[in-house]
Amino acid sequence: MSKVAIITDLHFGARGDALTFLDYMDKFYTNTFFPTLKERGIKTILNLGDTFDRRKYINYNSLKRSRQMFFDPIRDNGMVMHMLAGNHDTYYKNTNDTNSIDLLLNEYSNINVMAEAMDITVDGRKIFMLPWICSDNYEQSMERLNDSEAEICMGHLEIAGFVMHRGVKSHGGLNAERFRKFGLVYSGHYHHRNNDGHIYYLGNPYELTWADYKDPRGFHIWDTETMELEFIENPYTMFERVEYDDVTNDYTDYDASIMAEKYVKVIVNNKSDFKKFDDFLKKIYKANPHDVRILEDFAEFQDGEIDEELNLEDTMNILTSYVESVETTLDKEKITGFLRGLYAEAQQLESETSE
Repeated sequence: MSKVAIITDLHFGARGDALTFLDYMDKFYTNTFFPTLKERGIKTILNLGDTFDRRKYINYNSLKRSRQMFFDPIRDNGMVMHMLAGNHDTYYKNTNDTNSIDLLLNEYSNINVMAEAMDITVDGRKIFMLPWICSDNYEQSMERLNDSEAEICMGHLEIAGFVMHRGVKSHGGLNAERFRKFGLVYSGHYHHRNNDGHIYYLGNPYELTWADYKDPRGFHIWDTETMELEFIENPYTMFERVEYDDVTNDYTDYDASIMAEKYVKVIVNNKSDFKKFDDFLKKIYKANPHDVRILEDFAEFQDGEIDEELNLEDTMNILTSYVESVETTLDKEKITGFLRGLYAEAQQLESETSE
């Protein structure tokens, strides 16, 4: 066997343990992830951290569903998984000692949990496995990194200069030069797939926020013999965006089936006929989406300022993700709360100014 699966940032329980997202995740594992592994005869999985979404507690239903869709099939199919502790898996911010994967998964003898840096060997390849680095384990992690004779490093790393979310680059974290001793570095933590030819952020398996819209998600198959990395894209998406303009388009035969079980944004550029617009919306609602939001007042924007990556409703998601990704001893929950307050004040001020 020369191929293993690499997956990272599963975030079971994301979006407030929403059932819609648990169902979405289940569809990926049931119809894409495990069928691919069975077809390729893959028996080893490397999980690079952030398996659970909440640091402080677990929702019982999210735990049950994660077992059913992911952990049980791994065991039942005779697979082995080596998994790192990520920052979302650890209760304290300054130590990895108390972590969800150690506490919740110890009944699975086929799962090897790593909360400390260590070398492992997979198919004859020595790999340096590096979990989330915090103040408590920093010195130990750096010592073990320097002493490791592995040719590959896999971790849940915060490295400066890489893209966390599309259009948002990390300015904090470790210097990439620390990892030059390794032939290749694969990491979780940042959800957007990007690399510099040496360090590869592999990205998470599925869309979780509007910031992920049209940003390919999935997992990887790594050939331990040739060192080639193959991306297996998740065919399922959670967000759809459509621009409505009945001046230039005819929506009589519009097929809204793609909106089924999706979060939908309708961007209204031109609405000259209210009945046509109402008929258009009826088609979308008939497709049974999870949610539909209509954005139709863009008079304040000049031509060309609205593009595929503009995300008006998810400013707080972007700010929260950025705060979570920054290495700091400050209370991130307080910082996020402060930013949320500022954002609410800004929205209120804008509303009062426009009245």
